[in-house]
Amino acid sequence: MKQATDYQAEADTLATLLDPLDDAALNTRTQFKDWTVSDVIGHLYMFDIGAMISLHDPDKVGAFFAGIKSALSGAQTFVEVQNQWLDGLTGRKLFDTWRAHSITLADAFAQADPKQRVKWAGPDMSARSSITARQMETWAHGQEVFDALGQIRQETDRIENICHMGAATFGWSYINRQRPVPEAPPALHLTAPSGIVWHWNEETETDRITGSAVDFARVVTQVRNIADTSLKIRGETATDWMTIAQCYAGNPTDPPAPGTRHRVKARA
Repeated sequence: MKQATDYQAEADTLATLLDPLDDAALNTRTQFKDWTVSDVIGHLYMFDIGAMISLHDPDKVGAFFAGIKSALSGAQTFVEVQNQWLDGLTGRKLFDTWRAHSITLADAFAQADPKQRVKWAGPDMSARSSITARQMETWAHGQEVFDALGQIRQETDRIENICHMGAATFGWSYINRQRPVPEAPPALHLTAPSGIVWHWNEETETDRITGSAVDFARVVTQVRNIADTSLKIRGETATDWMTIAQCYAGNPTDPPAPGTRHRVKARA
């Protein structure tokens, strides 16, 4: 399954950045909810475990999410919930554990039937969609790590998977906010890191989004405000969608305010 290979490449990219860091450096604060780099890795690891459970032990998925939901309902923050779940695993030990498991997870999905249905917090989905979601979350949370460490990620055309998720969740972004879904999504003309242009949706007279595929992925994963990208937006629907776009499951969340998510100056 190509998407499993793409997930593995995404995890490898993040791991290569983090491998030289010690415990102190892994405690660096990011611009995402003041999470540390270690918090980010803990979050990815917890839901990577969830994805493995969904593939091999579907009857246990409900209990996995019920435990998280129960803890969150007790006024704990997400970081507090995952730290409790991690049971003291942090820093380098957490990084090494996540890194090893990412390889196991990619191998498991590579051998799975792409059409196999797996359970999750929301509706069931295919194994292909599940591992694509893991790539998306690794890439999106990876962005805040690259930003916090002042580094630029070398993007590749595997970003297409995330752009496809963004295009496919046009209606979800509205339904999740209990708003009417516009009749037609904007036409997308996105330039890949390799320079080729990808297209989604029918061409319309009124609504179009053009520009960098990476910038589009940043908006739909809410790691950048649309104002902090070079995307060109035409039309009322396109403009509105880019203010609420959300390609991931969960309660509706707002994008970061303009200028609040950016690459910091690299350490000497």
